[in-house]
Amino acid sequence: MDELALSIHDEANGLNYILVGDYYIPAVELPEDDDRSIGKWGRMHWAYLEETNPLLLNHLILTGRLHTYLANLNEQAQERYRLIIRQMAAAEGVTEDLKRRSRWEWVKAMNSIVNRAEESIKRELIYT
Repeated sequence: MDELALSIHDEANGLNYILVGDYYIPAVELPEDDDRSIGKWGRMHWAYLEETNPLLLNHLILTGRLHTYLANLNEQAQERYRLIIRQMAAAEGVTEDLKRRSRWEWVKAMNSIVNRAEESIKRELIYT
């Protein structure tokens, strides 16, 4: 019987495999340290990928780019979220003056704005 190679490279997916017993296992290495958090938006997108696009999720995991991808998405979503809230608050007249005059009206208006901003982010960035 022929001797199996200790490691092989698959040109189709660009991964290296090592022989462990009778099986070839992907030689996955941890990516460079990326201490950024994947946050709320990154976790939501990860769950979305698990359900709708497991091939992309597996590819990102095996190539070591998942954490960076999710951290970048989280930063973009957070930045867009803050911008949408500021713009909607300005357009609807939800100001510090309203907060001083009627705290409950300000809270109600801001909760509405936050909910609509979250839905917008989910539609634009998370569930796409």
